[in-house]
Amino acid sequence: MKKPIDIVNPPTAERAVLVAHAGRERGAIDLSLDELALLADTAGATVLDRIVQRRGTVHPATFIGKGKLEEVKDRAQQLEAVVTIFDDDLSPAQVRNLEKALGTKVIDRSELILDIFARRARTREARLQVELAQLEYSLPRLTGMWKHLERQAGGIGTRGPGETQLETDRRLVGERIARLKRDLAAVERERETQRRKRRREFRAALVGYTNAGKSTLFNALTKSTVFVENRLFATLDATTRQMVSPERVTALLTDTVGFIRKLPHHLVASFRSTLTEATEADVLVQVVDASDPDFRRQMTAVDRVLDELLEEPRPMLLVFNKADRLGDPELEAGLRSEFPGCHVISARTGRGLAALRADIWERAAERTSRARQAVHSTEDRT
Repeated sequence: MKKPIDIVNPPTAERAVLVAHAGRERGAIDLSLDELALLADTAGATVLDRIVQRRGTVHPATFIGKGKLEEVKDRAQQLEAVVTIFDDDLSPAQVRNLEKALGTKVIDRSELILDIFARRARTREARLQVELAQLEYSLPRLTGMWKHLERQAGGIGTRGPGETQLETDRRLVGERIARLKRDLAAVERERETQRRKRRREFRAALVGYTNAGKSTLFNALTKSTVFVENRLFATLDATTRQMVSPERVTALLTDTVGFIRKLPHHLVASFRSTLTEATEADVLVQVVDASDPDFRRQMTAVDRVLDELLEEPRPMLLVFNKADRLGDPELEAGLRSEFPGCHVISARTGRGLAALRADIWERAAERTSRARQAVHSTEDRT
């Protein structure tokens, strides 16, 4: 008799309500909530409603005011939501107070982004980086995670005499963080060896807002097949491939993780070794989704992260992608007028890619020429 097959139902999507505080103009908060909805969808949640606190200051205990808190609670109960997602970072005390008042799980934007990174991390390095960021985020939030914090847990073993559960957890998390940093340092030494071999070659790095089409462009320019998906943060690991011109001019092109507004600080710090591929490039190719009405704010968010990462400015090549979605030729003309020297392309259709390739190869040839002149100059002096 055959053993019956266990049928495992796929996990159901968590039902979510989004909440934001309108400290910005209405258009900006709507766009931010659109992005939060995309993040929630990427994390596997089903967004049921959005609620905005449009007046007043941020409440220190619950982030939103008492009246709005009741509104969120009633709406979550009506829709049978199990999670409430806030568009801004919450303090540990605010999370505890909100969960008690709302009766749902409460997460903020940073925690949502960290969850997405944890789901999408594939390589050992990415998993180490995400775990480090999650632990550093959770360390100050351990208070209140247990119901038995006041209980003393003495005795031999991992806990010292009189040590509370909270102190134990903090110590264990601290030890794990230290170990992860050591492991990442070892990975970074391996990366540095690889980078040292590449420093003689011209390097270009694709940077930009998440879902701007960097990986699609990377595949089109290098004839590669890296993973592409129309969702946020499809790429977490840096990938490098070679571009070779008909004249045998070579350039190394690197695809990098996308940026986003309010990118958690711990995440930027943890992925610093991966992003070093970009910071050491000869030219940064900033890819912008030209079809997104919020692309200027996205460019500002990218610039802020790059300012944090770069010790000194790098040459920038501005590329407006998804031109096939613009529809109106005047919009393209407006981009070229506002951003002189930019490329307006479609990575999906191939439009404008020949000129972009030629620009990258021209820069690579110039660097090679300068390097040769420097060598000849040195030889002449000797």
